Order: sequence, then C-alpha cells, then structure tokens
Amino acid sequence: MNMDVLRRPAIPEDAVQYQLFLAHPDPSDAEANEKSLKQILQNILAEIAPLLVPYIWQHQPFNIRYHPEKGDVPAHLGGVTEFGDNVEDEWFIVYLLIEITRTFSDVAVVVYDNDGQFILIEAAEHLPKWLDPDSSENRVFLYQGELHILPNRIHSGEVGWPRDSVPAVGQALEVLHSHTESCLAKQPIRSALARRLDGYPDKIHQNFHRAHCYVPAGIAVVLSRRPDLIAPAVSAFYLRDPVDLQSCRTFRTFPPDTRVMTSVKFTRCLYAQLQQQSFVPDRRSGFTLPARSHPQYRAHELGMKLAHGFEILCSKCGQSSSEQETSVSSNPLWRGFLDSLKKNGYFKSELEGSARHKDLMASAESFFRQSVTNTHRPDVHNPGDEVLKVLECASFSLEDLKNQEAYLPPEDSDVWLDISPQELERLLEEKGSRGVSDGTRKTAQPNEEVQEEEAGYSLIAVTQGMKNFINAMSSHEGAEIPRSCLVEPFSFDPDAVTSALDKLLGTKDDELDSDDFDDDDDDEEDIDVDENGEVQNGGFQEQAGSEELENLKKYMDEMDQELQSTNIGQSFTQNNRASNKADASKSSSAPSGSELVEEEIQPLDVDLNLVTNLLESLASQVGLAGPASNLLQSLGIHIPPDADQP
Repeated sequence: MNMDVLRRPAIPEDAVQYQLFLAHPDPSDAEANEKSLKQILQNILAEIAPLLVPYIWQHQPFNIRYHPEKGDVPAHLGGVTEFGDNVEDEWFIVYLLIEITRTFSDVAVVVYDNDGQFILIEAAEHLPKWLDPDSSENRVFLYQGELHILPNRIHSGEVGWPRDSVPAVGQALEVLHSHTESCLAKQPIRSALARRLDGYPDKIHQNFHRAHCYVPAGIAVVLSRRPDLIAPAVSAFYLRDPVDLQSCRTFRTFPPDTRVMTSVKFTRCLYAQLQQQSFVPDRRSGFTLPARSHPQYRAHELGMKLAHGFEILCSKCGQSSSEQETSVSSNPLWRGFLDSLKKNGYFKSELEGSARHKDLMASAESFFRQSVTNTHRPDVHNPGDEVLKVLECASFSLEDLKNQEAYLPPEDSDVWLDISPQELERLLEEKGSRGVSDGTRKTAQPNEEVQEEEAGYSLIAVTQGMKNFINAMSSHEGAEIPRSCLVEPFSFDPDAVTSALDKLLGTKDDELDSDDFDDDDDDEEDIDVDENGEVQNGGFQEQAGSEELENLKKYMDEMDQELQSTNIGQSFTQNNRASNKADASKSSSAPSGSELVEEEIQPLDVDLNLVTNLLESLASQVGLAGPASNLLQSLGIHIPPDADQP
C-alpha cells in the first residue's frame, strides 16, 4: 500500500472531507490552474448560495477554499465539515458535490469521512469482490454528476489500475479523464446512491421543524435575524455540564420576565435533541413551568431549554463583541455571491433597507464569513460573540413582540418522533436493501404486508436458505451471505426438493452424504487410457474405491451402534416414515438381535431438526436480536412474531 495513505491526517469523527480537483489540469502551468480553480470557486458559491444560506447546519457549514499543491496532491478546492449528530448534513454535502460536478464538468470530487469511502457503504451489496477499503483509495470520484470507480486492471493494456497498488491522485485523474465511460460505476451502484439522495433539494425543507417557544425577547430577536444560531444554542444545552449551569442561576443576558411566544425553526435533529431531554431549572433562575396539562406546556418547556442554551453560549464569550470584523464587501468573491442571491430571489422582493431585508443580508454575510473566510478553528469561531453582536445591533419593542404572538404560523406536527415497530422494521429493511433487484425497490402497499409476511415465512425457504449459506464459498475475512439470498426472490422446483429429500432420507444407494464422494473426482484424474482407448488399471481403481466405501460404511455403522447406547439420539427428531416402519416391525414376530439393532438405527430428518432448533432458538430470544434471527434476516427470511407469546 502507498505509504502516503498512512500519513494522511486523521479526519475527526463525525466529519466529512471533500476535495475538488481539475479533471484535466495543465501540468506545465501551475499559475493557470490556480486561476482556474479560484474562478470555479467563485462560480460554485454563486451557483449553490440559494441552497446554503437558509440551511441550518448542526455544527459547521459547507466550506471550500483554495489549497495549493502539496506532495503528490495537486492544487484543489476543499474543506472539512463536522456534522455532529445530524448525518443528513453529510448527505446534503454529497448532493451539493454531485450537483457541482454536474454543472462544472471539468471538476472531479473525492469525498470521505473517518469510515473512508462512505458512499460505497450504501452500495455494499453491489460492489465487485476486489473493491474493499484498501483498494478503493484514490479510485472513487464524483464526476459529471455520476459516481465513477477506476476499474481493476488485471492485464497490461486494460483500462484502470491494479488493485494491489494505490494510484496517486494525478494518475487517477488522468485515467478518469481519458476513460470516463469505462470508469462509470455500474447501474446498481449508482442506483443505490440515488436512493440515498432521493428527495433533494425538497428534502431540505422537509427536514425543518417549526415549533412555538416561550423565550426571552432577546432570543426571539436573535433568531429572527440569525436562524442558524439555533444550532449552537441547542448544542450548548444538550452538552451542558455543572460548570455551564452555574451561569444559569441568574439570567443576566436573557431575563425570564421578558418572555414572549415566538415561532422557532429547528432541524428535526435539533428539535429531537431539545425535546427528548428532561431538565428541571434552578429555582433561582426565575423560570417556572405551568402544569403538564396546560395547552402551552411544551412551548414553555422548549423556551426554557433554549434560554439555558443561549445563556451558556454568552457566558463563554472570551472577547468583547465590540471587536471589529473585516467587512465581507472587501472580499472579491462577495459581489458574485450577492448577485447570485438576488437572481435566485433570496431577498423575496423585500425593499432594500427594510427590516426584513437587513435580516436576510445579515444571514448571507454570516454564511459567507463561515464558508469562505473562516478557517473553522474552534478558538476563533465563538457563536456566543455573534449572539451578543446581534443583540447590540438590534432594537426591539417588547410590546410589538407580544402583539405578533397572534399572527404566528402554526406549529408542525411532531408525530415523526414516534416510530411504530412496523415502521422501524420497514426502515431497517430499506437500510438492509432487502428485496432489491436490478437496482430498484418495490415499495410494499399496506394491503400486501400480510401476504409478504406469509410468503416470506416458509419452512422450505428456511432450510434451503441455510443450505445455501453453508455451501457458499467464504474467505478468511469472514462468512459471506449468498448473493442469491439478497437479490433474488426465493423459488424452488418441487421435483428437485423431493429428489433431495429422497437422497437424505431414502434408499440404500443414497445413504451417504455427497461430501463422501468428493475424492472420486480426484481418483478419476489418475486413470490412464491406452492407444486403443482401453482403460489401464481400471479394475484396480474400481476395487480400491469399493473397499474405501465399504470401510466408510463399516465405520459409520460402528459409530451409530456406539452412539445408540447414549442419550444423544433423544435430542433429534426421527422422520415419520422410519418411525412408522419401526412400529409395524415391533407388532410382528420378534426379530433377532442384529435385526433389532438395524431397525432401531433410523435415519434422521435433517430438515426437520434444523427448523426445530432454529424455531426454539428464536423463541428463546423473546423478540430480541440473537444469532438465529440475525442469520435468518441476513438470508432474507422473515419469521413472524410468535402468536403464542403472552
């Protein structure tokens, strides 16, 4: 493996890194490449600004800046975003990057997190066998709006790169640019990625949640001008410690006696974090809650928690908020960024100089600072300072805020917080990609759920699935689920099943397992044929094989007789046909001793014992996860709940 990969700086947990390269840079003109990348940066910001400015990020926003050439990594645009607990931020960035490569066809993107090429995880069931975390380095790109993977080059002259070595970024880009069609990922892989991104960009607004909150007036004003500050406030409350709460004994910045009802926009992740935590305020804080039966209890509780979060933020301010910041208008990228916002209707026909126009402009300037001019050092970016700065610049009337309470937009329903067991099962099935074939998924209708459950629960499917799993070839890396269990519906030939059962339970000629005859193929390879086509030493080979089978039969018979005196046989279920035959023999004349032993040793019903043991194991799990249920689920076999359980 290339040692440069091992020297790559570790990515923080819950962070995504992205690099935007020129697919075909000029190797002899570094200055022209730099100029081209900076122009692309300005165009990218202008293109995606309408999506980025109103977005609420969990921890850090999408940000890109120019990076000069370093080592074998060419000059590029890039950035790192810590998305915290909201993984949707990471996938929103993937959507943005795909749209960027679709618009700017000469840009190729590499994106990864601390798990590596996380995009491939979505399509893990469709990846070629040779593609693993080691062989995927510098091989996976977003290019021209699609996912591209450099093929595995086995022979000289083929397109791609050998799997046992890691290409440099420049080498990989050259292959990608020269053989774009050959590098295009297979349709099932691209379809899996498309399913994960399905719904964007409309999904951005669907991920927002509006709720009424009873908060101090200062917080209502701050959030009206900077809705993005809701994220650090919720995080401050969510991650509070006893030292943080000392500042909340007396609310100096946001006194509780100025509280008003207002509408607050959250992301679903932020709302869930704030709603699900139980918290009792300090008696000295001045925050009191009405009875739980009060119709506005939730608004009071959410407002109390938000007030604690904002107070904690402001208590951590290290410098005076009066410190002047560099104006964004001095940045050459600002003009193109602002023009794009105007062209895409960001200001919503608001008159320049109006209060609403000023609020929208403040949000745009804040985003521009964080995404373009900020280096995202934790010691530099302090949201508490920004909160105090907004308060200093804002002028408001408490009476006007109270009058606006009558015109608040309605709250959003939070029924999405409660997930039924059936909905959870459906989500798990979607994540497990069960029922996927040819890259698409059929969505089950409500009236089909019962039929699907009955069809999926088949004893023959259980036994056949286990046999397929046992017979599947695996490697030292672990057991592999047969692909047929994942991508094909279960089907069987009745005649083939009958024949298989006969071999397991039936005639004398078929008593031995098929594995006992594996050596026959090797013996046949040693047979010589003379010039006349006659077999040489054929009689000797046949005699040797016959002796081996007789010895094996004798060995097995002796083992059966030895085990007959133990209780092992009682743990297995005998097949009905053999049991009925034994009962009939007992009712006839008394047999000799040798005949009695032969009749008592009956063949086992292997399939019945397998199903019985699996069902007993499932019953012992009492509906929880366990080895039996996990194995059957991975094989695509659905076992309905035990109706006999209380």
